[in-house]
Amino acid sequence: MPLRALNQITAPRLGYGAFFELAKSAGCSGVELRTDLPGPLFGGDSGAIVAERAADLGLKILTMAEVKDFNIWTDEKAAEARRICDIGNACGAKAISLIPRNDGFGLGNGERRANLRVALRELKDVLDEFDMIGLLEPLGFPSSSLQSKEEAIDVIEALGVRDRIRLEHDTFHHFLAGGGPIFPDYTEIIHVSGVSDLDVAREDLGDAHRGLVDADDRLGSVRQIHDLLDQGFDGPVSFEAFSPSVRDSKTPAEDVKRSFDYIFSSSAADAA
Repeated sequence: MPLRALNQITAPRLGYGAFFELAKSAGCSGVELRTDLPGPLFGGDSGAIVAERAADLGLKILTMAEVKDFNIWTDEKAAEARRICDIGNACGAKAISLIPRNDGFGLGNGERRANLRVALRELKDVLDEFDMIGLLEPLGFPSSSLQSKEEAIDVIEALGVRDRIRLEHDTFHHFLAGGGPIFPDYTEIIHVSGVSDLDVAREDLGDAHRGLVDADDRLGSVRQIHDLLDQGFDGPVSFEAFSPSVRDSKTPAEDVKRSFDYIFSSSAADAA
């Protein structure tokens, strides 16, 4: 059974201690932390204290998110990547999330690939320095400068950086990008969310629509997860739900646990 995990964006109003308690109560063994939430990072506590609190609850800190616009490489972006890696190291995380530019610029084929090559080549040095893994997440939005897993893998292989750059498979963004191959051998973690609103067109879906997964999910998240598992993926599955309905729930731990139980008690055929 895959390790169940929870991304901090699912409960962004909680301090890290309360978030850890929520993850534990929901039956999770892993957590993903973020540096882009309101307020002082970790309430001013050190990474060592955060790591100790997680260990006391039997939780693994899996990733530190995130380096936004990573594929527009500058000296400032390099400093940002080092800062995120440093925070991750202090907490015991082994990976950082890499999010491509998503503002409608840098979409041309030549420019897109050139920017990705430069960023991944430079990131390799940063990741080597901190002994971290970079988790690249293609975004399915039309405004994204990297939608294709195939393109990402082509560049990863061309540069020989597979030891440091891996993929995050996001069920929402995979759906938005039109599906396609899933590449379990390159995938380090699955981000899962569900969309049950049938009235919103695919092109109008956004983060606010991303809730938990149930029988009404239109993303095919269960199918995606089981396909990855059937093809050899054995990493964590982490809820990354942005929906206000999840954040405002009075029973978040029960909701997350029930959704995970649904995912893993279902079969790929059930969700086909």
